[in-house]
Amino acid sequence: MVYSDQITALTASKKPGPPKIFIVLRTSKREIRFNCISFEAERGNKISIFSSPRRKFAYAHTTLICKDYSLKCTRSLRHTKLTSASPTDSDVIIVGAGVAGSALAYTLGKDGRCVHVIERDLTEPDRIVGELLQPGGYLKLIELGLEDCVEQIDAQRVLGYALFKDGKHTKLSYPLENFHADVAGRSFHNGRFIQRMRGKAADLLKYVRMEQGNVTSLLEENGTIKGVQYKTKDGRELKAFAPLTIVCDGCFSNLRRSLCHPKIEVSSCFVGLILENCQLPFAYYGHVILADPSPILFYQISSTEVRCLVDVPGQKLPSIGNGEMANYLKNVVAPQIPPELHDAFVSAVNRGNIRTMPNKSMPSYPRPTPGALLMGDAFNMRHPLTGGGVTVAMSDIVVLRDLLRPLHDLNDVAFLCKYLESFYTLRKPVASTINTLAGALYKVFSASPDQARNELRQACFDYLSIGSIFSNGPMALLSALNPRPLSLVLHFFAVAIYGAGRLLLPFPSFKRIWIGARLISARPQVPKHKRLTAPHRRLTFTVGFSCSPSSSPRHRLGSLPLIFTVGFSSAASPSLACSHRGKLHMKKNIRT
Repeated sequence: MVYSDQITALTASKKPGPPKIFIVLRTSKREIRFNCISFEAERGNKISIFSSPRRKFAYAHTTLICKDYSLKCTRSLRHTKLTSASPTDSDVIIVGAGVAGSALAYTLGKDGRCVHVIERDLTEPDRIVGELLQPGGYLKLIELGLEDCVEQIDAQRVLGYALFKDGKHTKLSYPLENFHADVAGRSFHNGRFIQRMRGKAADLLKYVRMEQGNVTSLLEENGTIKGVQYKTKDGRELKAFAPLTIVCDGCFSNLRRSLCHPKIEVSSCFVGLILENCQLPFAYYGHVILADPSPILFYQISSTEVRCLVDVPGQKLPSIGNGEMANYLKNVVAPQIPPELHDAFVSAVNRGNIRTMPNKSMPSYPRPTPGALLMGDAFNMRHPLTGGGVTVAMSDIVVLRDLLRPLHDLNDVAFLCKYLESFYTLRKPVASTINTLAGALYKVFSASPDQARNELRQACFDYLSIGSIFSNGPMALLSALNPRPLSLVLHFFAVAIYGAGRLLLPFPSFKRIWIGARLISARPQVPKHKRLTAPHRRLTFTVGFSCSPSSSPRHRLGSLPLIFTVGFSSAASPSLACSHRGKLHMKKNIRT
């Protein structure tokens, strides 16, 4: 078999008469020169061969044919047959070219892997989420060589968040003092960002082939994924093969059930609007309004546009068609918005371009499958309140790249599957911190008829308003600059103790003592779940909460899983395992 990456030279003879084209093919032992005439037309399953006096024309057609097909070559190429792609045409197949898929394609292509990307729609996406990159994610973007993808798309710097509650506000900045001046968060149009990364990947012509098609199924043989079956843009059913298939087809994935045990929860929906020609109260800061019943977000996505996301609890939304949604936004949401944004918000509602998106959460329950891997939102989702999805995706890509770099041959799928199990462990510090924080903050920031939850909400706002380490620590976690689960647990304990202390001053009452006890009284909970099979022992680091000052079931606050206790498995001690780079990693099995 002859592949395009083996073509090292294409020259024309200088002898008189019809020109002859030589293709030089490099094998492992020697270079072979074949005589041929330029490929000019394709008919059925054979290539018609014609003479062409133009060397440039011959080069273009030969390269095009060899790039898209494998050629069964003999010493005479006059009757070369065109065959379908063989199982070794690509090293990796990537399903989906969204944020995770396009960034991964560029990263693997830059490392010399032959990547076949199949995306359902290569036109610019138009979404209302995936528009924020935290500073920790920007550092990962730099590490991948993709930092220029936030340039020329009118992306805006993000330096932190401003919280608003009951007419008060506090400004929380990212702890960026020890970083380069360019390091900050970025907000942008999701579609523009994706198209920039797709362009970067497509520029690697020798290694990345990007194709529009709809993957209908994974090709499985004896429990091993061999490739995919997909339908092209013109309706043809084709198959593609590779030693490793990576599924990155997003939150609406139709392939994830083959590779994991999805448990998807839809806690709320975002209603999206774009406010035009208005200024946020704090430039370069995301704005979070602690409204009733749930938070409202504002952040700049271009120099003239502000994205507004209104969280509506539950899965049933007011109808947009009959005007119920517009009435809800004007009568319930608008009165809770800061005065500086009120008129622009009402104008955006009147324009009528209202978008909705379900807020899905899905813990990562991997089912290691030879020949395949899940990544991105197809694998793991968290509430988008904190804008951590893009950051987690970039971090996962860095982990996977570092794992695959030492491997020159991916064809031993059994070994590769076992080897990539460490991916699920190495991604945990960043993924578990951002996932847990997103879910917890959403529940803390949402209003509730439960007085204990409202006290916790106020305590969290006041705790962050103190500043210094009380805001820098949580912001370092949120920004993925310090993704440590233990630090997250400590800060939630601190919020609980701070809230209880406020209740006891200046004069404690029985009711205040009772609410304070509900905030800080906790006991360890170790949920039962399947642990990843691995050749080494792992530390199970379980985060949970149960407020139960009384053993009576009616006093248990299962609705308040916000302050965390740490429970450990029966393993006597944590194990340490050495990664391929020689660094020691504590193995944490955190359910995120």
